[in-house]
Amino acid sequence: MPLPIPPSDPDGALPPVRGPAQPFPRRAGSQAPFAGVESALSPFAGPGGSAARHTPLPGPRRTTDLPPVHNALICVALPGLAISTDQGQLTGRGLEGFYRAGRRTLSRCQVRVAGREPLAVQARMIAADRARFVGTVRASADGGPDPDVVVERTRDADGTERITLRSASPRVLRVPVEVALATDLAELGSVASGRAGPELPASVHDSGLRWSCATGSSIVTADPPPADALASAGLLRWELELPPGGTRSVELRVRPGGAGPARAVGRGATSPLSAARATGDDPRVQALMDTCVEDLQALLLRDASHPSDTHLAAGAPWRCGLAPAEALVAARMTLPLGTRLAAGTLRTLARTQIAGPGAQSGLIPGPRRDAGPHLPPGCTATEATLLFPVLLAEARRWGLPEQETEELLPAAERCLAWLRATVGDGTYLPDPHPGGPFRCETQAHAHRAALLGADLLDAYGRPGGEGLVQWAQELRTAFRGDFWAEDRGGGRPAAARAPDGRLVPHLGASTAHLLDTGLLGSGVFAPGLLDKVQTEQLARLLGGPAMDSGWGLRSLGAKEAAYNPFGHRGGAVRVQETATAVTGLVTAGYEKEASTLLRGLLAAAETFGNRLPEMYAGEQRTEGGAPLPHPAACRPAATAAAAGVLLLTSLAGIRPDAPARTVTLRPVSSAPLGEIGLTGLRIAGAAFSVRVSRLGLAMVEEAADGLQLGV
Repeated sequence: MPLPIPPSDPDGALPPVRGPAQPFPRRAGSQAPFAGVESALSPFAGPGGSAARHTPLPGPRRTTDLPPVHNALICVALPGLAISTDQGQLTGRGLEGFYRAGRRTLSRCQVRVAGREPLAVQARMIAADRARFVGTVRASADGGPDPDVVVERTRDADGTERITLRSASPRVLRVPVEVALATDLAELGSVASGRAGPELPASVHDSGLRWSCATGSSIVTADPPPADALASAGLLRWELELPPGGTRSVELRVRPGGAGPARAVGRGATSPLSAARATGDDPRVQALMDTCVEDLQALLLRDASHPSDTHLAAGAPWRCGLAPAEALVAARMTLPLGTRLAAGTLRTLARTQIAGPGAQSGLIPGPRRDAGPHLPPGCTATEATLLFPVLLAEARRWGLPEQETEELLPAAERCLAWLRATVGDGTYLPDPHPGGPFRCETQAHAHRAALLGADLLDAYGRPGGEGLVQWAQELRTAFRGDFWAEDRGGGRPAAARAPDGRLVPHLGASTAHLLDTGLLGSGVFAPGLLDKVQTEQLARLLGGPAMDSGWGLRSLGAKEAAYNPFGHRGGAVRVQETATAVTGLVTAGYEKEASTLLRGLLAAAETFGNRLPEMYAGEQRTEGGAPLPHPAACRPAATAAAAGVLLLTSLAGIRPDAPARTVTLRPVSSAPLGEIGLTGLRIAGAAFSVRVSRLGLAMVEEAADGLQLGV
C-alpha cells in the first residue's frame, strides 16, 4: 500500500535530509550573462551560469516577490532587452528600460509633444525583438476634440527607438518635442529586487547625453541632433515642422560606453536554426511556427570563450543565461531545425563537465530546482548529465556529422560512467542527497540515457553498451512493480519512492517523461519503463479532467490536496511537459488524448499572441475564456518556444536515421489540425519538407540526395 505524506511536514516533502549540502564546482570561464538575476531572485529557476550548488534540505521555500511581467512587452535579441508597459513611455518604474548584458542602460524615456504626453491607444509586439506603440496628441488649440498628431514609437531590443510624428491636420504644424532620459545603470537583479539606486546625473555628449558610474557608462545619441540638450534635466528638445499629412522622425540609440551596436546571435547569417515554416488548414500553425522560431533566434547566446558555439538562454527576463538542463531540452526539441544548435550546446556544456576522481566525476553542473509541494528540490545537474548522451545520440540520427559526434563522444561516455557509478550495485538512480527519494522522472531520464547511450557506444565500437542495456532491463522489471501505486481507479505511477519503499503517489505531469523513451535507429523508439497496461492507464490519466485543464497539462492533478493552479510545479500548465506528453502519447498510439492536449495548447498559444510563456495557470478552460498568465513566467522561454516546434513537427512523425540514409514517417493518422505542410526543416544537413494530408498520409516534398524513405 502507498504510504501517505507525513502530516507534520507542511510542504508535503519526504522526511528531511540531515546531511550537509554538497556544492557543485563550475569551471572558470563558464559565467553567463544575467547569471545573478535568477540565482538571486527566481523561486523556481536555477542560476544561469553562476556557481551551481545544492541547497541544504529541507530548506525554506524562497518567497522573494518578483515584479510581474505578464503584461510587459519584452523585446529580446540577446544580449539586448527592452521591457515596456503598454503605455509606451519608459518611466523608470519597475523593470522598464533598455538592458544590455543584464545592465539597464536606459530606464526613462518619456516623450512630450506640444507640451503633452501622447495618449496611448495601441501597443503590440511586431517581432520577437521589436514593439510598436501608438499614441495621439491634440497639438492645435482650436482643433476640437479630435487628435491631429499620431505619435508612433518603434522600440528595438538592440537599443534603438524611433519616434515618428504623423500629422492629420490640414495646415502646417510647428510642434515642440521633448524627450526626458535617465538611467541608474543598475543590474537587472537589483532592479527586480527594488535595489536599483537613484538616477545618475547626466552630461551632454555629442548629439545626446551620457551617464557614468563606477561600474560603467551609457550613451544616448539622437538623429537628427536636438536643438537643445539640458544635462541637468536629462532633456533633449526639437522644434519639428509637420506639413499637412506629413511625418518627421527622431531616432535614439542607446549603448554602453565604449561599446558598439548590440549584435544579436540570432540575427546573423550564422544562426544555427533553420527558418522553418508551417502551413495548413488551421491558420494558427503558421503563426505559431513563425513566432516560436523568432523567439528561439532571439534567445541565442554565444559561449564567451568559444564564440562559434551557441546555445539558448532559458528565458527572458529572469533567465537570460545558460541553464544546462533547459538548454539541452530546447536543443533536443529543435533538432528538426538542424543539429548545429545541439552541437554548440553540447560543446559548451562539455567544457563545464567535472573531471578527475570522485563521485561527481562526469557530472555536468546544475543548480537545484524546486520540485513542488510533495518533493524536496531536485537536481538539474542529474537531469543535464542524463540528457547529454541522449541529445548526442539523437542529433546523430538527425544528421550531426560523424566527426563532431566522435569529438563529443568522450564527454557522453563520462556522463554514462557517472550514471553507472552513481547507481552502483543498486537498481535506481538516487537523489544526490543521502536519504533522498528515487524520483520517477529521474528513472525515466536514466533509462533513456542508458539505452540511447549504449546505442551510441556500440555504433563507435566503444565498450560499456552491454552493461548499460542489462541495467536498463533490470530497471524496467523492478520499476513496473516498485513504482506503481494501486488504487480503485486502476493505479498510477508514483512520483517518487523513498529508500524504505514508501511511495509518493500524487499525480503530476512529470509522469509524462515515462512516455519519452528516445529515438533509436531505423525509426524505432526505445522501450519504456511501463508495460502496455500501465501505459494505457497513464494515457487515460493524462487525458482525464484532473490533468487536462483544456489549455494543456497541469503539473499537478486538480484533485490533489496541494493543487494550486498557479503553482509552477503544483498545478500550473508547463508548456514543455504538455509537449512531452503529446509526443509521447502519439508515439505510444494514444492519438485521441494527444490531440486533445495539442488543440488545448494551440488555443492557449493564440491567446498569448503565439509567444508561449514557460507556464500559465492551470484553471479549467471555460467557454469564451482564456488561460490566466503566471505573473512571474518567462516569456519568451526557450523550452516553450522549442515545444511549439516539436508539437508541429511531431504531426508528421519524422523519425530520421541519417547514418543509415533513411527517414521514417509515422504521421498522426487522425490529422487533428487537418492538412499541414512543413518546409525548411533539416535532415542530414539538407532541407527537408513534408506534407500530411487530411487523411493522415505523409508525403516527402524535399529531402537530401540519397535519403530513402524507411518502412
